[in-house]
Amino acid sequence: MIEGVKNIVAVASGKGGVGKSTVTANLALALQKLGHRVGVLDADIYGPSQAQMFGVSPTQKPQSQDGQSFDPIEAQGIQLMSMAFLVDQSTPMIWRGPMAASAFQQLLNQTRWSDLDFLLIDMPPGTGDIQLTMAQKVKVTGAVIVTTPQDIALLDAERGIEMFRQVKVPVLGVIENMSLHTCSSCGHSEPIFGSGGGERIATDYQTQLLGQLPLTRRLRELMDAGTPAVAQEPESPTSQAFGQIAEQLILQLSQLEEAPAPTIQFSE
Repeated sequence: MIEGVKNIVAVASGKGGVGKSTVTANLALALQKLGHRVGVLDADIYGPSQAQMFGVSPTQKPQSQDGQSFDPIEAQGIQLMSMAFLVDQSTPMIWRGPMAASAFQQLLNQTRWSDLDFLLIDMPPGTGDIQLTMAQKVKVTGAVIVTTPQDIALLDAERGIEMFRQVKVPVLGVIENMSLHTCSSCGHSEPIFGSGGGERIATDYQTQLLGQLPLTRRLRELMDAGTPAVAQEPESPTSQAFGQIAEQLILQLSQLEEAPAPTIQFSE
């Protein structure tokens, strides 16, 4: 367990470009609005994005009280830690996998998280060194898989589910992002990336579809500006959808905690 953290939830996807970081940031704020203390660890060592999404200045650096650990940077009431706080934005991390995995472990363990109900880990794409390091070194409460409805994204999402199951991390559910686009001019709605994909893999893998999120230009604009939708426009349909997903996530966690222990039988 990580000191100062009650629940660790990995937010993952099998591939990049499905909006995982956007989902992580807004889900953190949605959990906060339900009364929880929340932190976000940006585990994408090569391409961290949470600093930008939460509007943290490039000049802002984490402080250290003892020279051995970092105090997380707080933005929008969320405790944050990211490689983006430690290096210049234009500096590429030209590291082999084990080095990135070691950096992830240091960010996780050497951050002084303060009394968190939830620490969301924004995982990098794929099923590589960082994912394996997390599964081996950290007691993860559960994982959430982010996908889009298109078949190519679903293939990688399925690999992500299988990876977590192989390392004994419970999969709490699937979030289908970019499920429907509504034209701002004519109001016509269309499933640009297909439909039903998130529900299908949730059924196939006996997990839950936690919710579906629209594809909207406004959400992208807010994230680029460092003002997540749930904080900036809490009454919007997109923010309401994130709120419902947060409620479903808490429900799945409560059911996980209530799962009965196995019955032990003795025989001669």
